Formats: sequence, C-alpha cells, structure tokens
Amino acid sequence: MLNIAVLVSGGGTNLQALIDAERRGDIPGGRLTRVIASKPGVYALERAKNAGIEGVVVCRKDFASSDLFDEALCAALDDCRADLVVLAGFLSILGPKLLTSYKGRMINVHPSLIPSFCGKGFYGLKVHEAALKYGVKVTGATVHFVNEVCDGGKIILQKAVPVLEGDTPETLQKRVMEQAEWELLPKAVAMFCRGEVRDERS
Repeated sequence: MLNIAVLVSGGGTNLQALIDAERRGDIPGGRLTRVIASKPGVYALERAKNAGIEGVVVCRKDFASSDLFDEALCAALDDCRADLVVLAGFLSILGPKLLTSYKGRMINVHPSLIPSFCGKGFYGLKVHEAALKYGVKVTGATVHFVNEVCDGGKIILQKAVPVLEGDTPETLQKRVMEQAEWELLPKAVAMFCRGEVRDERS
C-alpha cells in the first residue's frame, strides 16, 4: 500500500476527487495519508479533517529562504513516508531538493491540454482566460510527472473538453474540473499505485 501525500493551496476540489475515489475503492494500491497546505485556513484542510487525513501547513513566508522552505516540505513528506506526491492546485514554487528527492514520484494536474497554455504564469483562471482569448474550440486537462521544467514532465493522461459559445473563464474552469480534472487525477494516481506508469526519465 503506497502512502499518498497531497499538496494544496486552496479549496481542494481535486483533493476531494481523490478522497471520493479512495472511498469508492478506486485507488486500491494507495491511501491518502497527509495533506500539506501552503497557507493556513484553506478549505482543503477542512476536507482533509473531514476525511480523517492529517493536514499540516508549510508556509513559504514562515521561512527565511526558499531553500529552508524546500527542506521543510521535504521533511513533511519524509515524515509521512510519502511514496507519491500529488500537486492539486499547489501554487508555491518547488525547490531543487524536493524535485530531486521525489523525482519520478510526483505528479501534477494542469487545466489545459499541455503543451497549450502551460508553463510559468499559467495557473488557475489565467489558463482559461488565455484559452478563451486565443479562441480555441477544445481545451481540457493533463496529469503529468513533475520535473524541473514547469509543466514539462512526462504526460500520463489527458482529456479534451469542449469550449462552448458564451463561455467565461469561470464556466470553462468548472467544466474542465468536472469533466476532466476530477476524473483524470484519481485515475492517474491509481495507475501509479498499480505500477502501470512511471517516469522513464527519472
């Protein structure tokens, strides 16, 4: 049974998708053991508490340097013996120690079809604003391994979602979450836990 740690920064809707999948028995090879938030008071921590998962806060501003923050994140993950780290809307920058220590064992969900609308500066509503501004007719979500390149790791799963006439960034974000992110992330985690996917470049 693999220990899964989830890193969050906000409401935790993708975390909830993982919690629901675990309850349904859709992640038989893994268990959610820790939720690490980048700031206190986020609703994701309440979701973790309600599910009986330990939640901790590792906040960047509490540390004098990015290296110390990096070390604290690693310590929190090591403490729960994380076999897989899932970034589910985690907005803090990951440091070199964490990227090295958990290379090939860290995945992220991104709200576009990579390589479109990804990389530095593309997160949250900004992704959907860019998609609408560009005029694409199809967008979606991607689950990928995390490496030192922002949104540059090996792709695990993707799913397309239509862009509809009259969409706003908010309506598009909601559709991408409901139709793609909440489906793909638990599926990718289950695949990792079953040993069906790995990052050959790690």
